[in-house]
Amino acid sequence: MASEASGRDEACCRPGSGCCGPTPSRREFLQVGIAAGALIAGVRPRGAMAGPFDSSEFDRLVPADKKLDPEWVAALFERGRPAVHHGADLDLIGMPIGGICAGQLYLGGDGTLWHWDVFNATIRTNDAHYANPMRPESPVEQGAAIRIKKGAGGEVRSLDRKGFADVRFRGEYPIGVVTYEDTSVPVRVILEAFSPFVPLDVDSSSLPATTLTYTVENTSAEAVEVELGAWLQNAVCHATGQPGEGTLVNEVARGPKLLAIASRAEVAPPKPEADRPPILVADFEGPDYGGWTVEGKAFGVRPSAGQGPGQTLGGHEGKGLVNTWTGTDELTGRLTSPPFAIERGYLNFLIGGGDYKSQTCVNLKVDGRVVHSAAGERTDAMSWRSFDVRRFAGKSARIEIVDARSDGWGHIDADHFVQEDRPRAGHGPVESRRDFGTMALGLIDPDDRDEARAATPSGSPVDGLFDGEPEPRVPFGSKLVGAIIRPMTLRPGEKRAATFVVAWHFPNLSLPDTRLPRDLGRHYATRFADALAVARHVAEEWPRLDRETRLWRDVWYDSTLPYWFLDRTFANASILASSTCHRFKDGRFYGWEGVGCCEGTCTHVWHYAQAVGRLFPELERILRERVDYADGVGFDPATGAIGFRAEGDRNAAIDGQAGSVLRAYREHQTSADGAFLARLWPRVRKSLEYLMGYDRDGDGVLEGGQHNTLDAKWYGQVPWLSSLYLAALKAGEAMARERGDDAFAGRCRDIAAKGSATLVDRLWNEEFGYFIQRPDPEHAKAVGSYDGCEIDQVFGQHWAFQVGLGRLLDEARVKRALGSLWRFNFTPDVGPYREAYKAGRWYAMPGEAGLLMVTFPKSPRPPIDDPGNAWSAMYFNECMNGFEYQVAGHMIWEGMVQEGLAITRAVHDRYDASRRNPWNEVECGDHYARSMASYGVFLAACGFEHHGPARRIAFAPRLTPEDFRAPFTTAEGWGTFSQRREGDALAATLDVKKGRLALRTLGLAVGREAGAVRIAASLGGDPIAGATARPAATPGMIDVTLPAEVVVAPGRPLAVRVG
Repeated sequence: MASEASGRDEACCRPGSGCCGPTPSRREFLQVGIAAGALIAGVRPRGAMAGPFDSSEFDRLVPADKKLDPEWVAALFERGRPAVHHGADLDLIGMPIGGICAGQLYLGGDGTLWHWDVFNATIRTNDAHYANPMRPESPVEQGAAIRIKKGAGGEVRSLDRKGFADVRFRGEYPIGVVTYEDTSVPVRVILEAFSPFVPLDVDSSSLPATTLTYTVENTSAEAVEVELGAWLQNAVCHATGQPGEGTLVNEVARGPKLLAIASRAEVAPPKPEADRPPILVADFEGPDYGGWTVEGKAFGVRPSAGQGPGQTLGGHEGKGLVNTWTGTDELTGRLTSPPFAIERGYLNFLIGGGDYKSQTCVNLKVDGRVVHSAAGERTDAMSWRSFDVRRFAGKSARIEIVDARSDGWGHIDADHFVQEDRPRAGHGPVESRRDFGTMALGLIDPDDRDEARAATPSGSPVDGLFDGEPEPRVPFGSKLVGAIIRPMTLRPGEKRAATFVVAWHFPNLSLPDTRLPRDLGRHYATRFADALAVARHVAEEWPRLDRETRLWRDVWYDSTLPYWFLDRTFANASILASSTCHRFKDGRFYGWEGVGCCEGTCTHVWHYAQAVGRLFPELERILRERVDYADGVGFDPATGAIGFRAEGDRNAAIDGQAGSVLRAYREHQTSADGAFLARLWPRVRKSLEYLMGYDRDGDGVLEGGQHNTLDAKWYGQVPWLSSLYLAALKAGEAMARERGDDAFAGRCRDIAAKGSATLVDRLWNEEFGYFIQRPDPEHAKAVGSYDGCEIDQVFGQHWAFQVGLGRLLDEARVKRALGSLWRFNFTPDVGPYREAYKAGRWYAMPGEAGLLMVTFPKSPRPPIDDPGNAWSAMYFNECMNGFEYQVAGHMIWEGMVQEGLAITRAVHDRYDASRRNPWNEVECGDHYARSMASYGVFLAACGFEHHGPARRIAFAPRLTPEDFRAPFTTAEGWGTFSQRREGDALAATLDVKKGRLALRTLGLAVGREAGAVRIAASLGGDPIAGATARPAATPGMIDVTLPAEVVVAPGRPLAVRVG
């Protein structure tokens, strides 16, 4: 038997685990899905990718003939046009528009900012937002308007869908472009919104700010006078501040580069008070609810005696409480107290459960109306809340506890209602609260006519934007909104722009319900004193930040690749600007799996996410050095095990362990020199030796209990886990050779060579046409895929391609296995399959296409008798974006370009703006990290390899190699690669746009054996004599080696002609 880590296997998504929550019901999903019956009947919805099918073909659930529409297939390859959204398609758009690791702020389809998760309120998400996408709502008043002046007055139009008849949105992350037009208005307005985003430059890309550039164009035949105004609410302590605790203050700050309104709070001095004895309203310690009125079934007939099945409940007092989780969230109801008199200043109570306002909540009613309401926070770790009831002294009140949800987190926990003279909400001193900080609204490069108003009249900001200026100081609980106005006089056809910056600074970050220290803080707060300092920095650096952000956007889209493909493969880079990702004040980078769901920058999820390592390798190096390979955090120096959730779970996941080795090699490759590898190599070697412990006989195939990303230990010989082990061995061999550790390199080489043969000999099923799992006789009924066609079965080969390790497994069988995934797992409509196999969450609805995780086309599903783990077999029936991208990218590497594009396009279509938010790919949580595997699909399309210390870069384009152009990133720079075939010759150019590329070798796909070829090379137009070519390790490729290292820099492209 192989070695196994001791301790618990903590599955984040286990039902009732307190993260992802219970699975929404099929009934609710079908209400929002596209009815499968429409396709079965032969009806093809608008834009259908396949069909029509008849019912007899659907008896097989996954049709062999996908019947892809020829026009749809052709569109996979065509350059196409940029997607522009309008009308109802704007409803669900939420593009992350803040800096990376700086919170989560959305740009809506009409240009307004929403969601505003910048106040450190750990928001818990699960899978619910796939079927029921979030709709725009904002706790902060923010917006812009334009006044077209006429005489002494003028017409005011808000810059949103209310103010303009024709609003259109184009998202090219990191830039969102919104166009406002109306035939009754003499101007056109274009908004370009972004937070600075410059690959390889973490500091410039992680600012707690966003910029809004409005360009106003006079479309009439006469001159027009307009005023463009923007407003922002002072939202400091908006969630925790109580009247009497402080004052909101707005102040105008004018400088040569920035006109700003700085928003802050002044804390009131504490007042000594003599507390009266508390008055207990309810503690639920009795045998029943006493005089409370019970409606529905959720609350039962008596208080709960503790946590429900599979629930992680804590924080309640005594034994009894209200808890509507009984192993399901299906039940609903209402629990209402008898009337009681308000005799103290605060009603304090404990609450947990779902975060649905008015649906999983505690309400306080006075005179029959709700005067206070509080929902849970998607956690069963109960916390104190306080209702300020001082203004209701002497009145009669009732408490109403509501459970009106039946989907994930559709339950409520409540306990110990008590009247007291002080709040117990747990917010603590004002200065230490999560939403204590500062905000700022600024106008970059102001002139003397621009005007700032520290306060606008109460009511609608649009109505009062251009008039009056009330007192810019208000008590907590009141609203304070500031505005900045730019007047413009425009001749016919003239354009003028104004760039506003919205900045925030809320340093008090903590992540409750994790095993991290409480006072984590925000890294940006170590760089800037407050939001005004952030805004001033943006203004000072604006020419560079604006230029470089736009340059990256232009480089990304200056490509021969299809627009839809560029949109989808880069959209998930925005996950870095969501609340999935954090950077603590000590500099550590940290990621949930999805927003607020599943702690620990989980190794078995994050190793799929190729975007971070290529765009911001510094962040991945932080993870390797400060987490995965750091003593007392993720690394066990005695065994080499890497805790797959670091402090959150120090047990190793086999796939995550192998992935960490491969990522260490990738982070070495994306470094400028070998210093990173030199520091880390002894620990990387130890972690690889830990994996070898699961391969006691050294045959290259792992055995024993192998915990993995499907949240269970799989036993026996598992092809996808062993393939990752083989890739890790090859990476270990390469790193060992670079470090001069030849003995260990040889050991890795020998085991990998045996494993490549053994895995095929033992696990390849010729009849089935794919790799299968061989069971462990001692765990014959443990959860596993066994004879099933499993989505990741040759994942190790894909990882090997990502880091230039070449061929691991027999090429013909790998391609046949991928072909079997296309045949047996890809379906243009998941509806019939999910009708047959109902278990699992829904990430593809009836009528939508997807690649299923595991199917059993050749044998019945195996019986599973695995207490505690059997639930995880529900994953087999799901379509999960990150896994789909992994397969799609591998297919493209192997030349199965149409199939790879089709799978990628299926995900893209599922996230079309007409269905859900294109910038929020959901798995176990919003903005799920594994979806950053989409960037790996892009790398595959380019056939990209890079090794910074070896001074090598290579390209083998899979799409239009005869005329190809695409962006690239390297250790120190980024730019555009292009190649064109001219008869038997190939002309290639590396044009660095930012930074530098130190280079000695350029790999090119010539499409034939190298033979005797002539090489002509130049740098910045100056010839380079003595360049040579030799066959590369990959068939059909050559390595062009320059006589000496060169540095490719902006304005000095490298041109190479082979022929």
